[in-house]
Amino acid sequence: MTRQIEKAPAQETLGVDQDGVGVASAVAAPVQHAGRRGFLPIETNGFDRGFISVVCFIAIHLLWMRFLEAYLPLWIATILSLALAVLIIRRG
Repeated sequence: MTRQIEKAPAQETLGVDQDGVGVASAVAAPVQHAGRRGFLPIETNGFDRGFISVVCFIAIHLLWMRFLEAYLPLWIATILSLALAVLIIRRG
């Protein structure tokens, strides 16, 4: 015994599935993100630029400890990383 469900035309345009549950809210973002274009090759928001800065901070320190720590102290890498982070967050 199969039951056929007839959908109203309004339900199809709203994105309602067979059970009558709305799926439009699961697809649409609740807020609009204001991204911008800087010197980075992608459109970013504040969180993206902060995340990229943290990843660069970690990468610079790991490379510094591997190749330059015997010759230069680690606090120089910290100053360079913070300067890069300020540049990325403000202009990126």
